[in-house]
Amino acid sequence: MKTTHQINTLFFALLCLTASSVFMSNNVQAAKWDASMTPTEVEATLDKKFAEGKYSPKGADSCLMCHKKSEKVMAIFKGVHGSIDSSKSPMAGLQCEACHGPLGSHNRGGKEPMITFGPTSTLSADKQNSVCMSCHLDDNRMSWDSSHHANGDVACASCHSVHAEHDPILSKQTEMEVCTSCHAKQKADMNKRSSHPMKWNQMTCSDCHNPHGSMSDADLVQPTVNETCYSCHAEKRGPKLWEHAPVTENCVNCHNPHGSVNDAMLKTRAPQLCQQCHAGDGHTSNAYLGNTDMGSTVNGSAFTGGRSCLNCHSQVHGSNHPSGKLLQR
Repeated sequence: MKTTHQINTLFFALLCLTASSVFMSNNVQAAKWDASMTPTEVEATLDKKFAEGKYSPKGADSCLMCHKKSEKVMAIFKGVHGSIDSSKSPMAGLQCEACHGPLGSHNRGGKEPMITFGPTSTLSADKQNSVCMSCHLDDNRMSWDSSHHANGDVACASCHSVHAEHDPILSKQTEMEVCTSCHAKQKADMNKRSSHPMKWNQMTCSDCHNPHGSMSDADLVQPTVNETCYSCHAEKRGPKLWEHAPVTENCVNCHNPHGSVNDAMLKTRAPQLCQQCHAGDGHTSNAYLGNTDMGSTVNGSAFTGGRSCLNCHSQVHGSNHPSGKLLQR
């Protein structure tokens, strides 16, 4: 029993040490008021401060008396939010308090709460986002409230870096890194053998998705999945003389747009993919075309040789040939 107790004690110590190292490595620090106030009390205090409206007459100068030693704080003056030349910048108005709320008595000891953003904030994502949306509610964000990110309680500050010269999410070279920090499954898919060129930053998530929400499925930038695909793959757009039903219905019936281990990003390799719909149609369950040894030699079956069903039905996206009823021409 004593040995077991020692092992458990050691395990707990290691767990605490690991958590402490992660905490320190992420440079995460709780606000001073978090030690004495609950999240509900913080929110109530902030609401009261806004009602009183006690802003500092000196603006950012009052804040910088304490915060100017922080590189992260001072970095805002390198970006658009800290620009004093733009009338749309917070610095042209209430400055720091435009986002962080009225100063009130915060500078008298620093324990009176201000609005904070990011993973350490005690405020809900909805409260944090209301500050951002007070300026950024435009046509591109009109569907934010119904977006996947909003419904998932994702804060703007989870993706955007305001106190920075260049916001990583707004750069084509770093957008993927930000998105895949949460979307791990999509990151795995885009590194599979067949995928869109996202891992080389030749395409980005925002080419297809609007992260701030849209009126279509999966927050796509176009009204439908097919319209989104056709914006690049125009040669697949119909109408065709002979159409293939799953193609006109939805491209993702057959393809995984984020990547696949199969050619052409197919969800399943042919003929299994084709047989999901054509299981009982004629020769689809018994390949009598091609070589007749039915697989006793390499490439001896029309189902396994080369492109499988596409050996004959090559125009699988639709045909405009008068004799292309079976999508063979």
